[in-house]
Amino acid sequence: MSEAIISFENVQIYQGDSLVLKNINLKVFPGEFVYLIGKTGSGKSSLLKTIYGDIPLKEGEARVDSFDLKSINWKNLPFLRRNLGIVFQDFQLLGDRNVEENLKFVLKATGWKDKNKMKEKINEVLKQVGLEGKEYKMPNEMSGGEQQRVDIARALLNTPSLIVADEPTGNLDPETTKSIMNLIWDIAKKLNTAVVMATHDYSLIQKYPGRVWHIENQMLTEMIKKDDTKE
Repeated sequence: MSEAIISFENVQIYQGDSLVLKNINLKVFPGEFVYLIGKTGSGKSSLLKTIYGDIPLKEGEARVDSFDLKSINWKNLPFLRRNLGIVFQDFQLLGDRNVEENLKFVLKATGWKDKNKMKEKINEVLKQVGLEGKEYKMPNEMSGGEQQRVDIARALLNTPSLIVADEPTGNLDPETTKSIMNLIWDIAKKLNTAVVMATHDYSLIQKYPGRVWHIENQMLTEMIKKDDTKE
């Protein structure tokens, strides 16, 4: 089996001085689709933030894509995040610039300099998410589903080995949710990209099966379920 892209051993996660999650043991391998479920405030977002280095690791051992989260510092953090794609519930697009400029902002921030290569990459990811020809649209001219597709395109810019998604369909209607989930699912399978997704929508787990981890009482437990197939 290939090496785990996420490996947590006896990890304690804190928000400030408050213990949020304890004794976290988790391994995620390339191409796996993993769900985090649990009540609001249970710690799903805290776990995701620890994965991409937004919450520093104080106790336990954790590696993400060969980066040691215990020893990583602010200088190395951008190198970790270049290998990850992060998809937010509220899109977090820059409202004062168009789609192309939103994507170019990320490329520049992660070290890209060649304008032609940036243009090629932007066209490539927009094609992947079905937004060809929309590069000059402003965020406020787009539907929620289109904005989420831009967010996913942004996550794909550096060909990530892992996509971390925090309630990516939380603000979307059922039909748009289906199209966004189809998109994330297909990308994961085609690119062998691991996906770790926090969600409240249990119906997604039936339609897009994967490993399911439940957070309750500060503990992370894998839920064993029978195999299912995508409808």
